[in-house]
Amino acid sequence: MSVDSVEVAATAARKTNSPRASEEPLPIAPDARWTVTSLMRAHRREFAIGSAFLVLSTTFAALVPQLVRGAVNAIVTARADDGMRIALTMMIVAVLAAMTRVTSRVWIFNGGRNIEYRLRGEILARLHTLGPAFFRGMSAGEVMSRATNDLGQVRLLVGFGALNVVNAVIAYSVNLPLMFARSWKLTLASLAPFPLFLVLTRFFAKPLFARSRATQDAIGALSESVQQTLAGMRVVRAYQLEGPEEKAFTKRSNDSLEANLSLARLRGSLWPILGTSAAVAALIVLWYGGSLVQRGEATVGDILAFQGHIALVAWPTVALGYIVSILARGKASLERINEVLVARPDVVDVAPSAGGSVLSAEEIRGGIRVDRLRYAVDGRALLDGVTFSVPAGSSLAIVGKTGSGKSLLAQLVTRMLPTPDGAVFLDGHDICSVPLATLRANVCLAQQEAFLFSSTIARNIAFATGDPDQADNVRRAKEAATEVQLAGEVATMGDGFDTIVGERGVQLSGGQKQRVSLARALLAAPKVLVLDDPLSAVDARTESLILDAIDRAASGRTLLLVTHRIAAAARCDRVIVLEDGRVVEEGTPEELLRGKGLYARLAEHQRLEAELEAME
Repeated sequence: MSVDSVEVAATAARKTNSPRASEEPLPIAPDARWTVTSLMRAHRREFAIGSAFLVLSTTFAALVPQLVRGAVNAIVTARADDGMRIALTMMIVAVLAAMTRVTSRVWIFNGGRNIEYRLRGEILARLHTLGPAFFRGMSAGEVMSRATNDLGQVRLLVGFGALNVVNAVIAYSVNLPLMFARSWKLTLASLAPFPLFLVLTRFFAKPLFARSRATQDAIGALSESVQQTLAGMRVVRAYQLEGPEEKAFTKRSNDSLEANLSLARLRGSLWPILGTSAAVAALIVLWYGGSLVQRGEATVGDILAFQGHIALVAWPTVALGYIVSILARGKASLERINEVLVARPDVVDVAPSAGGSVLSAEEIRGGIRVDRLRYAVDGRALLDGVTFSVPAGSSLAIVGKTGSGKSLLAQLVTRMLPTPDGAVFLDGHDICSVPLATLRANVCLAQQEAFLFSSTIARNIAFATGDPDQADNVRRAKEAATEVQLAGEVATMGDGFDTIVGERGVQLSGGQKQRVSLARALLAAPKVLVLDDPLSAVDARTESLILDAIDRAASGRTLLLVTHRIAAAARCDRVIVLEDGRVVEEGTPEELLRGKGLYARLAEHQRLEAELEAME
């Protein structure tokens, strides 16, 4: 979620009622390896049932070579009837092996899918809590890459990877005893190349992880490049930057291609080596087994059975080469996802059980009090000792020049940024002790830079209701648009309220986007409405009409209006004037005009500007 959409998230937060809420929290830890182990433990039922069926499947599969041995020995000794019975038994066992193997895959793969589903939900939930500090370091394209490509790799890790690891363990556990029971000499001889597998997998593990991480990072950079170019397509065309953008995209594509090819080359070199080792094991069985048959220490059926067992053991062993790659890529992806999951939100919620103030909607009246609020960044105070109060149901204008701290104050009052403890109070309750769901349901901030979804005008406004497609909510959205003097302009558009606004509202003017955001805030109907300069992109006539709408919306609720326009501030009950993060004036609009301070100078300056515009 971008910082610009916090007023939308505030409304959505109180509407959300996801089935995930009833699930236990995922065991997320800074160590990605501990996280994936804990995730699999949380879904141990699926993996346990899948493993049980895998044991049955491997056991049935291991019986087939023994049945082959019996059938061949029966044929060699001219016992055709016995050979036929054994062959029929072999068919039944093979069918059972196939059925149990499919069942094992369904359970284990479902476990992987369930972990992917829960991780996807956790990523979304975590992103909803993170603030500007996180998104300054991780772009939207990078986040999307982690929520798609990396999540798919984690699913392979805990699904396909887990299946083959368990399969290898069970294959050895079932087949080796049967092989040793027939001939310990032939067993040891056939397994001689297998230690090479372990050495190779350890040798390839670190390079595979490093190249897997580089591949995922390259995909993330490519996704970010595409996202930025698409979002800024108008700017690209306006400055004729299609050529440079195409070159930049080509470079990132080539970087991603090279990273993937580098990983593919490493994996490609591992497979032939492991395959050759397995083939050598089969040759040893034929060579050394033939000598045992000549000496009478084994039968032809024994050799064929050994070949079957070697095949059952060799495939999981050879597959370990691919599994090492999956484990490396999955670990790299999980670490990238973990960077999102362990990120600390700027604003930390407080649960009622942890001492939070439990307030019902009926109890909240909307009184706001700010007491010696100080907010500093890198040792520089952006707000210093700000104090004021707004009785429930009244209005306050926050006026000041650009950079005086008006918007910052609005975000701290609504706790969109980490508000200091004991500085801002809602009806006497420190807002830091009020659960965010309660706070967001009753205090709404409409920011100056409105965020719009690439959807219709009606849905963007009705998003505040939590169900933008419900007929009554659509009707209310249209009424809210009428209140902010937007309905008339929408009527002139080809599709009316069904007009698609485009990426971030690119099809609308700045004033239209601002009024869509304002209509959305009005539709949310909070107890406290904070408007951050809602008139910065409208003309004088529209300004007057919107102010009338704000007056009507303010009836019965607390209103904080951040503005640089004196005409808007004059409609509020009281005004505070900020300069360099401090309150330098406070009073009614009439009192401040008589005081000849900053407020009066701003009023005179804007009056002269209006007269000059009228003369043009």
